[in-house]
Amino acid sequence: MLEEVEHWLTRRSWSVGERPLDRLLVAKATRGTTVSVVLPALDEEATVGAIVSVIRRELMEKAPLVDELVVVDSGSTDRTSEVAEAAGARVVHRDAILPRLPALPGKGEVLWRSLLVTSGDVVCFVDADLREFSADFVSGIVGPLLTDPGVQFVKAMYDRPLGSGGGPAAAQGGRVTELVARPLLNLHWPLLAGFVQPLGGEYAVRRQLLERLPFPVGYGVELGLLVDALHLVGLDALAQVDVGVRLHRHQDDRALGRMAAAIYRTAQQRLSRAHLVRPALTQFERGAGGFEPRTHAVDTEERPPMREIEEYTTGRAA
Repeated sequence: MLEEVEHWLTRRSWSVGERPLDRLLVAKATRGTTVSVVLPALDEEATVGAIVSVIRRELMEKAPLVDELVVVDSGSTDRTSEVAEAAGARVVHRDAILPRLPALPGKGEVLWRSLLVTSGDVVCFVDADLREFSADFVSGIVGPLLTDPGVQFVKAMYDRPLGSGGGPAAAQGGRVTELVARPLLNLHWPLLAGFVQPLGGEYAVRRQLLERLPFPVGYGVELGLLVDALHLVGLDALAQVDVGVRLHRHQDDRALGRMAAAIYRTAQQRLSRAHLVRPALTQFERGAGGFEPRTHAVDTEERPPMREIEEYTTGRAA
C-alpha cells in the first residue's frame, strides 16, 4: 500500500509552475473545455471582492481560462453579495436555487446547489475567506484537468500558517486535518494518505464526476467527496497541485470541534452506513456558575448525486 501511494505521489503531485498558463489556454481551446469557478460565501465582504477581482482580471480578461465566475451566497447578513457583484462575479443566492427543496445550513449544501447554476465541464471551488489570493489557486488545480484526460479530481496543496511571520505557529494551520482527517484516511482509506490538504476548500472536478457524487451538506463535504471519488474512479484519477501558501480566517477551538465531529460522522457513515446513535456534540464554556454545556447538532444530512435531480437533468438536456 505504501509503495502504491509513493508511486501515486510521483505521478499525480505537481507544482503550479509545471503547467504555464499559455499551455493551459492551448489545451482548453483544443479540447473545447469550459471552466466554472464557484465561491461559496457567508459573510465574507472583507475578502470576497479581492478574490473575484483577481480571477476576473487574471483569468477572464487577460487570459480566457475561466468561462464563468459565480458566488453563491448562503445567507450573508453583511455586504458579501454587493461586494462580489461589484467586483465582477455573478451572484446567486442559495435559497433561489432549487426552491422546491428547503435549503439546509452548511457549505456542502451550497456546493451541491451550485451545480444547478453553473455550466462548465470543469467546476473549480474556491473558499471566499482567502487573503492575498493568487490566480495560481485556480490555474494550478484546473491545469491537470485541461491537459490530462485521465485526471478527474484535483486538490490544491499549500502551506497553511496559523499565525503571521515565522516561529512555531507558522506551520500549525489545518488542525482538524492533522488531528482528525489524516488519521481517519490513513487508517481506513490508506490510498488517500498522500493528500497534503484533504480538507482544503480549493479543488477542481470534472462535472461528469461531480454529478455522480453525494454531497454531505456540512463540514464533511471535502472528505466525503474525496473518499467517494476514490471508490468511483480510482486513485489514478485523483491528483494534487502545490499552489504555495494559503492565508485565511481561522476558526476558534469550539468551531473546530464541531467541524471535527461532522468529519468523523462523514467517515463513519461511509464505513458502515449505519444509524448514528447521537448525532450531536456537547462542548463546554465557562459561565458565571462554572462550566456550562453547549450542545450542537452534527449535520447528518447528505444530498443525492445531482444527476438524480429532475431539474438538473432537464436543464442539462435543454
